[in-house]
Amino acid sequence: MHIIPSSVAQNESYQVALGTAQRRAFNSYFDQHVITDDEGGYIAIDEGDYGALPMAIIDRIIYTEPCGLIDEY
Repeated sequence: MHIIPSSVAQNESYQVALGTAQRRAFNSYFDQHVITDDEGGYIAIDEGDYGALPMAIIDRIIYTEPCGLIDEY
């Protein structure tokens, strides 16, 4: 579990990225991550777009929303 500092949690770009990750995760087979961008903001990425995440991205993960769909029967 990630502990989000209050200064990050109150950041508007973090809130937008968090909402995007949560909406995407509901209908996805892949985890959604909120990461820091190069400009000091936050963006949401879909793990399925990257395959195995490179360490450069893993180190920037602030929050992970688990996938909402399971493809096992």
